[in-house]
Amino acid sequence: MFGMLGAAANLSGKVMVFIELGGGNDGLNTLIPLDQYSNLSLHRGGILIPENKVLDLNGAPDTGLHPSMTGLQEMFNDGLVSVVQNVGYPEQDYSHFRSMDIWQTASNSGQYVDTGWLGRTLEGEYPGFPEGFPNADSPDPLAIQIGSSLPLAFMGTAFPMGMSLGGADNFDDAFLNDFVEPAPATPYGDELEYIRIVQKQSQEYYEVIKNAAEAQPNNLSSMYPPTDGGNGLANQLRIVARLIAGGLQTPVYIVSIGGFDTHSEQVDPGATDQGYHAYLLGQVSEAIAAFQDDLRLMGKDENVAGMTFSEFGRTIASNGSIGTDHGAAAPLFVFGKGVNPGIIGSNADIPANLNQSSDVPMQHDFRQVYASVLQDWFGLSNLNDILFQDFDILPIFKVASPVRESKWDGFNVGNYPNPVRTSTTISFTSFSNAQVTINLLDSQGRFVMKIAEGSYPTGAHQVRFDRSNLPSGTYFYQVKLNGLGVTKKMLVF
Repeated sequence: MFGMLGAAANLSGKVMVFIELGGGNDGLNTLIPLDQYSNLSLHRGGILIPENKVLDLNGAPDTGLHPSMTGLQEMFNDGLVSVVQNVGYPEQDYSHFRSMDIWQTASNSGQYVDTGWLGRTLEGEYPGFPEGFPNADSPDPLAIQIGSSLPLAFMGTAFPMGMSLGGADNFDDAFLNDFVEPAPATPYGDELEYIRIVQKQSQEYYEVIKNAAEAQPNNLSSMYPPTDGGNGLANQLRIVARLIAGGLQTPVYIVSIGGFDTHSEQVDPGATDQGYHAYLLGQVSEAIAAFQDDLRLMGKDENVAGMTFSEFGRTIASNGSIGTDHGAAAPLFVFGKGVNPGIIGSNADIPANLNQSSDVPMQHDFRQVYASVLQDWFGLSNLNDILFQDFDILPIFKVASPVRESKWDGFNVGNYPNPVRTSTTISFTSFSNAQVTINLLDSQGRFVMKIAEGSYPTGAHQVRFDRSNLPSGTYFYQVKLNGLGVTKKMLVF
């Protein structure tokens, strides 16, 4: 997700928590368009929330929340939630895995990228990672996932730029009590126990995470459900709140909750405000409300924001199994003291006649939300290097953070002249003998051609690029030295 985030946190103290709703959330039963209710009732007779049970939102008479989301309703009415309507991407893929890859890499639907938008930009801010990290300037993890595996969003060109803390269930044992889970009383168990100890001790960021957790050993909010009550998302957010309050300067966290692929039994027959989807939305609302209250009580709510996202929405019409199928766009919630409260965009128009597979039309590209977070929350520039193209900034945040340039100028990469009419000279500096590759990418980040490749000694270098028959337009050129890349824009006239 973010370029220069570690430095941004040091400068501004801003933190962003991303909440993944895995499976594709049904947006029309989450944020209900009341002004479209009559037409919705034609297509969602078996699953539509009763109009008299929809939760009211201050200043939004045409829109309401699912009745299980009372916590989020209270936050909205208190001015702590900004809703972005109908978020998706062009040419929806509809595959869970591919669509989530698109969200994690910030790519186009037909564009395949093997680095995360977070990883490749953190890589630019911290060249050489993980060698020499942590250090005095960057003592804390650059990004943290609460979960068992690292997301693609953290992936750089060679290494993941973030870390996973494993599950929330054994966090206190693992990080506070130096506890190793029991192993079988066998020779295998003895070896397994030893490996676990070595693995934990070799984690370079273990001590700083442990220190932060010990500095804030208890959550302060009474709004959290019991830890054994089944709300795993709330348990993950408990950990995040403690680490933030304990002084960890990590600027990005990812937590997740699954189960939103509701093809069948989305609601209880005859009680559409209840059922599995209501259970999931209730968990999300409860967890976010408790997390926000916890941050307030800890005095950390000024500089922390959060955001939900899901790989896609669901169809407008219900199916024959009391559920919905894979769709396109859905609402996205951004919360915290720094957001502009209200709803960005309008309710989708629901036609009276449609086929069962009809989608909610996309109104906002998800990368508009990313761009807004990068620029207005973290105060970052060079968004083109991160997102491959320009996206409009949305008025999600109250006050835009001062925009700053990257503190690292890569390998002094540049080209002149730019714009290019016939030819240009690409310059870069190698700080050691390096294998160098220079590629040309189109405006969507797709490979066009290789400009140069070879071994270059220490020092400043120049490579001439002849435009030849290259069509006019916006391009990017990527200079990689020993696998570490810097990407710059090039205009061709």
